Amino acid sequence: MKRWCNLSPNRGKWCWTFIFLLCTAPIAACATGRGASVEPADLVLHNGKIVTVDPIRPEAQALAVRGDTILAVGSTEEIEPYIGSRTEVIDLQGKLAVPGFIEGHGHFMGIGEAKTNLDLMKVKNWDEIEALVAEAIRRAEPGQWILGRGWHQEKWDKIPTGAIKGLPIHRSMSKLSPQNPVFVTHASGHACFANAKAMELAGVTRETPNPPGGEIVKDRGGNPIGIFRETAQRLIGEALAKDRARRSPEELEAQARTQAELAMQDCLSKGITSFQDAGASFETIDFLKKLAEEGKLRLRLYMMVREDNDRLAQLLPQYKTINRSDGRLTVRAIKRTIDGALGSHGAWLLEPYSDLPGSTGFNTAGIGGITQTAKLAIQHGFQLCVHAIGDRANREVLNIYEKVFQEHSDEEDLRWRIEHAQHLHAQDIPRFAQLGVIASMQGIHCTSDGPWVTKRLGEKRAQEGAYVWQKLTKSGAVVTNGTDAPVEDVDPIACFYASVSRKLNDETVFYPQQRMSREQALKSYTLNGAYAAFEEDIKGSLTAGKLADITVLSKDIMTIPEDEIRSARVLYTIVGGKVMYRAEVRRQESEVRSQYIRENPFRSV
Repeated sequence: MKRWCNLSPNRGKWCWTFIFLLCTAPIAACATGRGASVEPADLVLHNGKIVTVDPIRPEAQALAVRGDTILAVGSTEEIEPYIGSRTEVIDLQGKLAVPGFIEGHGHFMGIGEAKTNLDLMKVKNWDEIEALVAEAIRRAEPGQWILGRGWHQEKWDKIPTGAIKGLPIHRSMSKLSPQNPVFVTHASGHACFANAKAMELAGVTRETPNPPGGEIVKDRGGNPIGIFRETAQRLIGEALAKDRARRSPEELEAQARTQAELAMQDCLSKGITSFQDAGASFETIDFLKKLAEEGKLRLRLYMMVREDNDRLAQLLPQYKTINRSDGRLTVRAIKRTIDGALGSHGAWLLEPYSDLPGSTGFNTAGIGGITQTAKLAIQHGFQLCVHAIGDRANREVLNIYEKVFQEHSDEEDLRWRIEHAQHLHAQDIPRFAQLGVIASMQGIHCTSDGPWVTKRLGEKRAQEGAYVWQKLTKSGAVVTNGTDAPVEDVDPIACFYASVSRKLNDETVFYPQQRMSREQALKSYTLNGAYAAFEEDIKGSLTAGKLADITVLSKDIMTIPEDEIRSARVLYTIVGGKVMYRAEVRRQESEVRSQYIRENPFRSV
């Protein structure tokens, strides 16, 4: 029981409350025996292995659903009385069912947008990017922006010609695309490349100063090379926004609907039933509310508002929403960013980078500004979630939280979060549990970044504080999981594998003592994720009375050999008792994308 209840610094009080609710549920977790008189269920899953993440009954073989709620969980024999003439029955044939995966930190609309632009996640070098851009230009109209995302200089097999600090310069791309602005974003989202045309439209010259919290990378002669780090990306982003502003509202909404549909398809096909969106504007939230009201959100969204303090103060009271439209939409969190990413040398460190001794990264938002956001969150009853990757960034956020908590000691159960919490100073690791701060982490980042983390931080810092899941868990902190999609693929199976193996592409293991057990990894993707969104009473485990959000997998990822985990596939994704994805009738995402391209001549390639 202790294993599943170890949720927070106040876990004892919470755990007994949770157990009380389970034990007093109006419908018992186990069905009555054969012959009992019960009203038939709408859906029954049986003849399988069900890992419930419920301490009362950790495993079962079957469950019954009525409406959007789990009626009962038990053996196949115990659930048989719930099968009626109109009950949909899924024979699991021994396959594994688990609580629906909860993406703990991603960018929902960003997934859809990335799928309508150039995918640079798997390119081997800069030459391949230029070839993709050349092909896009052949299909583009004059002046049309060429957009892409996913490049990472640390993953290339060779350094670009004339590179500065391993980063490409714009000359060859500008020659390739003199009339079409090119804007391709780093995999982390914390740096970008722009060609000469894009810089011209943005008004960037050698005289343009670095904005606070960012850098326009320049050569020795002071000329911009085309790389923009952290807040400097906004210069190019504003130029793109001006171009988009020329489109009609109808065109923009059509594009948004396509992106949302692509994102839903991707998530549901990978077993995700709930998605915690790490930062959206009020306008994007308005659009998603519209989809929810139309009944077109096929999974559940938990939204973090990402706006400046002035807009937050003005509009927050109008936006707090809990389980709107049959539990499809919740808005009750705020997202801020205090530093950048390690890959782009943007993470804010206590000591300089080992491979860039002149830099400690970037503080992208002032301490005072985030402190003001924290006060707004307290005032309006919102959760605060702050992106912090470097050890300095994490310390500063913990300091802000501690100060605000002391000033508002009457406030309880705030469940504030640090998003990423990737690189911590040893002294700060226990503070998460002490303050009740949730570590919202991404297992897949560990193995994706692992080959160059030590290069950035050095051996000592990497070993002491890089992705220290066990140190945080053993101290009593809550650790959640996710992918930060589209930074990584949204696939929970790949992330689960990374969490339990920490195995890199060369088969080495990144500080193996910090690996999660399989039970911890599943909990980080289910019950812990629910807790991090104040939803553990309605989701996160397969328990009678909770929402029937269920994922069925082709292989038992809890017991198969570790290296087989990645080959597991999603067979069914069930949201609120409705099958939203079946492997045998999968809608082809490529068809939707092709239709989008045909019908939207205003698209960005």
